[in-house]
Amino acid sequence: MPDLLSGNEPRGRFTADGAFAVIDIGSNSVRLVVYEREARAPTALFNEKVLAGLGRGLAETGRLCDENVKRALAALHRFRAICDHIGVGKIAILATAAAREAENGPEFIAHVEEICREQVKILSGADEAYYSAMGVISGFWQPDGLVGDLGGGSLELVDLKNAQLGEGHTFPLGGIRLQEASRRNLQEAMHIASDSLATADWLTGAEGRKFYAIGGTWRSLGRLHLFQERYPLHVMHEYTIPAEVALEFCERVARGEITDQPKIGVVSKARRSLLPYGAVVMREVIHRSKVDQVVFSSLGVREGLLYSILSPQRQQKDPLLTASRELGLLRARCPAYSDELAQWSGKALSDLGIVENPQEERLRLAACNLADIGWRAHPDYRGKQSLNVISNMGFVGVDHAGRAYLALTVFYRHEGLIDDAVSPKIRSLCSPRLMQLARALGAVMRLASLISASISGMLPRTRLEVSSSAIILHLPEDVAAIDGERLRKRLNQLGKLFSRTVELRIED
Repeated sequence: MPDLLSGNEPRGRFTADGAFAVIDIGSNSVRLVVYEREARAPTALFNEKVLAGLGRGLAETGRLCDENVKRALAALHRFRAICDHIGVGKIAILATAAAREAENGPEFIAHVEEICREQVKILSGADEAYYSAMGVISGFWQPDGLVGDLGGGSLELVDLKNAQLGEGHTFPLGGIRLQEASRRNLQEAMHIASDSLATADWLTGAEGRKFYAIGGTWRSLGRLHLFQERYPLHVMHEYTIPAEVALEFCERVARGEITDQPKIGVVSKARRSLLPYGAVVMREVIHRSKVDQVVFSSLGVREGLLYSILSPQRQQKDPLLTASRELGLLRARCPAYSDELAQWSGKALSDLGIVENPQEERLRLAACNLADIGWRAHPDYRGKQSLNVISNMGFVGVDHAGRAYLALTVFYRHEGLIDDAVSPKIRSLCSPRLMQLARALGAVMRLASLISASISGMLPRTRLEVSSSAIILHLPEDVAAIDGERLRKRLNQLGKLFSRTVELRIED
């Protein structure tokens, strides 16, 4: 028998297409992200940043500071070596405002290309806005609103209607630039931001819609708010707060000493000095656009670039269903079972009187993909482990209510309909409707798992017959032996949930 553990071929990731890397040279940070492959739902294989601060002093001198250039180039030497070690097939190198505007920018770019052995793509402000919007399109389900990407040197704003790009502009309001232009005076920074955005009359078109906030400084702001609120999930992507709450928070950050902020320890020291300036810009954008909600995005220019090079067919794929299916392929004992479970559960819920809207249906399909990812854990911990993995997974295309629904559904599938075992904070993320659906699908999944052992081939041979008063499980005669006490107990649980009597019949 061959040794299944021999060799170096990875079994926990997809390798056929080769890894794809993006090096992003910004005004504040230089970052390498190596993606597992070009995919609709990209997964980072490696992610590292260095806060080189290339944009510092640029407004005053017109040049990139020698010390910061040295730090950035040292990071790029390491990044290239990492890419070589991993075996990255393709590398895209992007440079933004600092390298674009500096007098010695061309010299710096020449050094970058020599080190990285790749050509650098210098993005214009319009390019940055475009790729930022593409990042939002790739990471949200049917996004509609105002996209804002705050870097160290510039702010890009673009209108996004029904996933189509509208008007967009670049403003000289990056965190570092605003800090230096205002001479570290926050009142002056407010005047600069107000004057700069005063010409953007088109922002009022975002009234009542969402504002998608991108960039490290804004993510740090969101993280600070999340921890101050003791929010149950520590996932920044799609963390959403009402605009009026965001306004009050930004005003508090902008007018007070940043080190006095509660939970400031969750923000890196290198980022803290820029938080008030990020708050000033966000406040001004919210004030002028009159958006309804602020939604923080973990995806931006890098993911937008990756999305833009996909074929139209791959772009149209649902990112949540793609990611959940891939996780099932990597972790489930029988990935083909998820398709059978999806079809069987859909018919069962429909017959039981539950009519799903399109969003609820896609969440159910994702839950079926994830139903068995915890099977290697001890039976006593499969539910809890699955809940933790799913609620904190790097999924995109799903809001936090949807995350909670997926996590609770798979928890119920393993643990039973025991609410007391789940944190009430996680349950509070779900609407009453999603809680009802999670319990219903969890009960159906529990029954299906005992019928099939979570292996494909059995579920399609069985059927649930549902009337106004009864649920009847039909089993074919040649597999009648799968009937048993535990199976009937799960059938009874389903009947109790839907206030129906139950029966198990063997068909000839």
